[in-house]
Amino acid sequence: MEYIPRLLEQAIRRTLARNKSVLLFGARQTGKTTLISRFAADLVVTLVRPDVRQRYEKAPHLLAGEVDALVPPAKGTRPLVVVDEVQKVPALLDVVQDLIDRGRANVVLTGSSARKLRRGAAVNLLPGRVATFRLDPFSLREVPVQDVQDRLLYGSLPGILAVPDASDRETDLESYVTTYLEEEVRAEALVRRVGDFARFLELAASESGHIVNLRKLSQEIGVSHTTIGAYYQILEDCLIAERVEPLTHSKTRKKLTKSEKYLFFDLGVRRLAAREGTKPSRETMGQLFEQFIGLELVRCAHAARHPVTVRFWRDPDGPEADWVIDQDGRYTPIEVKWTDAPQPRDIRYLEVFLAEYPTAKAGYLVCRVPRKVKLNARIVALPWHAVDELIP
Repeated sequence: MEYIPRLLEQAIRRTLARNKSVLLFGARQTGKTTLISRFAADLVVTLVRPDVRQRYEKAPHLLAGEVDALVPPAKGTRPLVVVDEVQKVPALLDVVQDLIDRGRANVVLTGSSARKLRRGAAVNLLPGRVATFRLDPFSLREVPVQDVQDRLLYGSLPGILAVPDASDRETDLESYVTTYLEEEVRAEALVRRVGDFARFLELAASESGHIVNLRKLSQEIGVSHTTIGAYYQILEDCLIAERVEPLTHSKTRKKLTKSEKYLFFDLGVRRLAAREGTKPSRETMGQLFEQFIGLELVRCAHAARHPVTVRFWRDPDGPEADWVIDQDGRYTPIEVKWTDAPQPRDIRYLEVFLAEYPTAKAGYLVCRVPRKVKLNARIVALPWHAVDELIP
């Protein structure tokens, strides 16, 4: 499979051109190593290899000496140093800080676990010294698709999209869930009862996209609701789940939902973790479609050059918006429907939202229409494949 340009590549190049270093987060197999191989590094340290990792665990200071021995590629420039999977040797972050502070190198760090970097007060997250980016599976901007059902079932991890046969994709997704989620992520949890975490993982995948009910999950698994909260934090820190906060302020509505949602980072991984098959019901397809649009919005927000937050809005008395784009207090409500023939009833909650929030100028119904349809003066039906237009 030939290289497919990633949205973040140019942003990272601009950052390095300003002599600022980079911390690139992303779950396993999202393409971090492939992306950083696009940059002409003068030194590459791959901590996935046990022999390399053990060497720096014993003597982190060796990295400083190796960098000091490098010859700058040109007068007035700095060598580029790449440290892949830095969370495996967090002590290297202190060395990296010294290199950055002395102007000895520009550094690209990659990591698949924020948890390991945050564990313990002594961990150095290089505040103010690096620009942080998040690499997701392929977005529609990067790899367009004609059949949305393919993405709902198999997701968009680079290694999965490169496999043409559906049964082989299923095998590879099963391997990902088994070797990564059930082994490595579970090891991260440091839980004594690994069966509880395995059951939680299955339920969390099934509940992806729904408002979290910690007490309900705690009753089903038989652990405390605080433990369930800690398990979700593990998934978030390991970049497997994306937390989506609700919009909670309103002048007239007093009971807006305050609990968050979690989205699994990839729908193919979600399906295998939930132990679901490849023939979902129409109702389930609608739910997956809603999650798919949410993930696309989140990925666009991660790649945006200006601050963007994806939220949702729900009043237990009825009105809700599946997703809300929040750009510094300016809101864009979005409803998602698995339909190619939108009806007036499909936009009634968008109309409620627009009446409630003066900063919301327009609303969108994302569905399966082939092209845009103006439904009223302020609401447009938008084809699913054009959803990235909402976060330029």
